[in-house]
Amino acid sequence: MNSLKDPSLFNQQAYVGGEWVDAPDGKTEQVTNPATGEVLGTVPVLGRDAVAHAVDVAEKAQKAWKKRTAKERSAILMKWY
Repeated sequence: MNSLKDPSLFNQQAYVGGEWVDAPDGKTEQVTNPATGEVLGTVPVLGRDAVAHAVDVAEKAQKAWKKRTAKERSAILMKWY
């Protein structure tokens, strides 16, 4: 796997509602490189309730994002970059 300049950017959790979360029951699934089979990391296996919550949070965030002008969205994305 290619190494990151900043390894703290590699997070193996789900990003929901502005925070990194694990599956409520702690279950994870391996993510592999399909070309080599190399294990790249893991992701939480979220259950039905956790996924429903994530979708609700994302829908609210999208509505707020959509209200911003293109210039405002551009400024935010450039700041993140």
